[in-house]
Amino acid sequence: MTTITTTDTLRLLAWLSPAFPTGGYAWSHGIEWAVETHEIQNGTSLQQWLDAILRHGAGRNDAILLRHADRAAGDLDTLTEITELALATSPSRERRAETIGQGNAFAAAAKPWGHAILTDLAARVGDIPYPVAVGALAGAAGLDEDATCAGTLQAFAANLISAAVRLVPLGQSTGLAVLAALESAIAAVAAETRSATLRDLGGACFLSDIAAMRHETQYTRLFRS
Repeated sequence: MTTITTTDTLRLLAWLSPAFPTGGYAWSHGIEWAVETHEIQNGTSLQQWLDAILRHGAGRNDAILLRHADRAAGDLDTLTEITELALATSPSRERRAETIGQGNAFAAAAKPWGHAILTDLAARVGDIPYPVAVGALAGAAGLDEDATCAGTLQAFAANLISAAVRLVPLGQSTGLAVLAALESAIAAVAAETRSATLRDLGGACFLSDIAAMRHETQYTRLFRS
């Protein structure tokens, strides 16, 4: 682990803030379907749902992809391969659209920081998955990999909690209680993925994947996934 400077902290806070224009508020990651079918009804069921996603689903996979993109920030060929793998392993159309939509938006919004890596990668591959975009930029900026990984997982969980607060609906206090309860899962996934290889990508969060697929044909929708 490297020393985290004040500038590093400010950059992470900016890039992972809900105010950073990635459009994350528009995606529910299948939670909208889970609420309609009563899989998520309250803070307890939401916590269980998100804990599973973090440990066994997209949270873990995105952390692995982010870490490898971070380490490959100076190698455009390797970043291209990671990007192609990330897109190939998207389990549904909406999940692919979700990661591409946020990744491309993140790359566009991050231009004021002056790193060319995302521009170069976009020119080569077109669409950039969100964890690859964050990892590549953090690596190019020399930010601490562990802090970036944990921060991204935290932002991912917070965004889905925000969606659930609106959909169930839940109160803000319940949403914050869920976020606090997920700290151990976030820390565990960040630690576990530190030594993970790209061969470790995979998951067992089947109901979440089914939710993403079912959302594509859900009759009434507020969210894009």
